[in-house]
Amino acid sequence: MITHENKDISITRQCELVGLNRSSYYKSASSENSQNQVIMSKIEEIYTKHPYYGSRRIVVELTKYGLVVNRKRVSRLMNLMGIQGIAPGPATSEPHPKSRKYPYLLKDIRLERANQVWSSDITYLPTVKGFMYLVAIIDNYSRSILSYELSNTMDTDFCVRTLKKALLKYRKPEIFNTDQGSQFTSNDFIEILKNGGISISLTQLRFGMQ
Repeated sequence: MITHENKDISITRQCELVGLNRSSYYKSASSENSQNQVIMSKIEEIYTKHPYYGSRRIVVELTKYGLVVNRKRVSRLMNLMGIQGIAPGPATSEPHPKSRKYPYLLKDIRLERANQVWSSDITYLPTVKGFMYLVAIIDNYSRSILSYELSNTMDTDFCVRTLKKALLKYRKPEIFNTDQGSQFTSNDFIEILKNGGISISLTQLRFGMQ
């Protein structure tokens, strides 16, 4: 009756609905010793409040309750409980294998005016049920945010829309710099810059928007 597959109702709430003590559930669900049952109960409490926490953050939170546990143990118990932090997958800025290559143009440049260089990056924002992705375009000289947009997927479209909005509102930059993520090296994104006569600069470095 109680299942970890239900993503809308936490184990705590499921136990409440069927009138079962949560610690009794964990005791019956596994052969873990009493200390691990206490840890599992606290993990579930932390996870309910912060479903985007992985084992590393949960280890930190457990210490606040006087539970000193290493990450390997927490990971094992989380796996046993069927839970994991809701987070974007790795390599979200990896370029597409067929993406075109452009040089990094900002190494020796001196910023002297607005619209000389624009940069863009994507970061993610944790929510109760997952993540939203935020793309923003900034003017490197003034550090002003020129355009931004949220999306629930890491697609190209919301990056293209953000670029178009910035170009409609402001005078085009001389150089546009991004990382080599597939969103920024897509044909749709690159063609807008090329058609506007904007120099393209790519780097593998992130610009610290997180």
